[in-house]
Amino acid sequence: MTFRQFAFNNVMRNKRTYAGYFLSSTFAVMVFFVYAMFAFHPAFNKETIHSSVSLGLHFAEAIIYVFSFIFVLFSMSSFLKTRKKEFGLLVMHGMTNMQLRRMVFLENVIIGFFATILGIGLGIIFSKMLLLAAENILELEEPLLFYFPVKALALTFVSFLFLFVIISFATVVILKGSKLVDLMKGSSVPKAEPKGSLLLSLLAAVLLIGGYVAALLVKGLGVAVAMIPVTTVVIIGTYFLFTQLSVFVIRALKKRQSFFWKKTNLVLFSDLAYRMKDNARTFFFVAIVSTVAFTAIGSLVGFRSMVTTSLVEESPFAFEYVSGEENKSETEHVSFIRDELDQEGIPFQETKVVVKELLATGEEYDQSLSIVRESDYNNLIQSGEFELKKANLSGNEAMVVYPKRELNGSQRNVEKESNKTIVLKKNEVSLEQTTSQEAGIFPDYQDYIIVDDRLFEKLTKIENQKTFYAFYTKDWKETSEIGKKINSAIQPEGFEEPYQFFSLAATWSFINQAFGATLFIGLFIGAVFFVAAGSFLYFRLYTDLDEEKRKFAAIGKLGLTHKELSKIVTIQLGLLFFAPILVAVIHGAVALTALHNMFDFSLLKESTLVLGSFFVIQVIYFLFIRMGYIRKLKRAI
Repeated sequence: MTFRQFAFNNVMRNKRTYAGYFLSSTFAVMVFFVYAMFAFHPAFNKETIHSSVSLGLHFAEAIIYVFSFIFVLFSMSSFLKTRKKEFGLLVMHGMTNMQLRRMVFLENVIIGFFATILGIGLGIIFSKMLLLAAENILELEEPLLFYFPVKALALTFVSFLFLFVIISFATVVILKGSKLVDLMKGSSVPKAEPKGSLLLSLLAAVLLIGGYVAALLVKGLGVAVAMIPVTTVVIIGTYFLFTQLSVFVIRALKKRQSFFWKKTNLVLFSDLAYRMKDNARTFFFVAIVSTVAFTAIGSLVGFRSMVTTSLVEESPFAFEYVSGEENKSETEHVSFIRDELDQEGIPFQETKVVVKELLATGEEYDQSLSIVRESDYNNLIQSGEFELKKANLSGNEAMVVYPKRELNGSQRNVEKESNKTIVLKKNEVSLEQTTSQEAGIFPDYQDYIIVDDRLFEKLTKIENQKTFYAFYTKDWKETSEIGKKINSAIQPEGFEEPYQFFSLAATWSFINQAFGATLFIGLFIGAVFFVAAGSFLYFRLYTDLDEEKRKFAAIGKLGLTHKELSKIVTIQLGLLFFAPILVAVIHGAVALTALHNMFDFSLLKESTLVLGSFFVIQVIYFLFIRMGYIRKLKRAI
């Protein structure tokens, strides 16, 4: 048997230890390959596809690659600790330190090579399904046809083979200098009972509670200002939560004899403090990584929902055309819009609104205001069957109609006070605001003043006048292509033009596609982070498996039943497995609530969907690991 065969057989003999590491590495390779396959897809070089998608995919690849390096290095260092005794026996039988390091180097390269091959293979196998999924998420108009991704294959293979070689050199450095006595002792060196500091435990509680309270109380743009300090405080609090507070609580429970000596709690909590202390840094890392994944995906889903919902709320008409006084093509453009809708057989309701802009002063107003006649406003709200109250004004009475949101995204005060006086300077008219209405039916994010028709005609000293045409149809989502055609024909070049055209369906489709690209990128990055987090927990649990076998084998001789074993292991694994995930879910829920406070848009549905999905996946993952873990312990007993 050659030395290379010996290294290969070592990998096969330790397949239980390396299984999680191998599968997680394979998943990272597969995701990297999928991103590369999309980034190099010929369709993304066309102008019809959002131009930033390819760049974003390459950026995602870089994030995954860096994270994979940290993940693989951490995993290998964990495995080396579990195999110290094995290495010690090999050294005792004559293996030199150089041969030992060479063996570990070859083992890691073998695992990396096959993980890379399998990851690329799985990516190719599921490529068509992933291309179809991308079409739906990105809402692309053209299909993403299957192609053989030569560039993506080469990039993935070279990148990850290089990564595993570098990691192999790093593991050799870790082993360098290890003495035989240290290798033979392995992880059996007696440990002092861990103690949690009362002061640091209180600090952890104060930092977490303080960070949560600050995040939940801050509103509007203050959330962005408080983000960095609050995040820093919560991260520090999380670290002390696992390293100090958890150990302190376990020691306090052990001191309560009525609790500690009850049934199997003695076995359950006897070494739980040791395991919490040993795994504290891992739990901290898992909690932070999972929080990033939860928050990022929840934010992306929430932002997409917020933008599209706000768009429809504030621009409910299929087409909007605003014409200035200098526009000589108004009649031609409006006729063109009607003709396109008629040709497609789409029923619509057209409303024309004349808007006068003039200067005004008042208790709330000292600016140029937009004045609309009462009849135009009533026709506008009837055309779309909106649940809005009609204007019924006389004399100098006025109604203020304002949007639900300002341009900066902050919520307007719905309870607008009445009985305000608005003075129209040049016309020498004082308007009395008798009522107000929240309605996103006008083409821009500003207040509109509704006045009586006769008074409207008397307002002749104005700064500017424009005409607003609104085309309403229930089937507005079917007008995307018409909107693009009209926009291409009219070609308004910018806000300096004497007219503006807006298509709700075309804009809605563009936003969905743009956010779909971001969501698609973030979703897979979050998935990699989440899988890696679960893998870290898997590695740490199986690192202690041999010691757990010896412990439960000894306790089994004293009469521990299989049922009691299952109960103890399930509770202990549950505490170790879900502690960081539960902390991450709480962190993520607070972060998404803070985003709700910032934009005043409910993210409850999106938060529940994201956090709930991840939690369900983690429960399934836990049940799978628990089943195998208990089976191995029962065999030992």
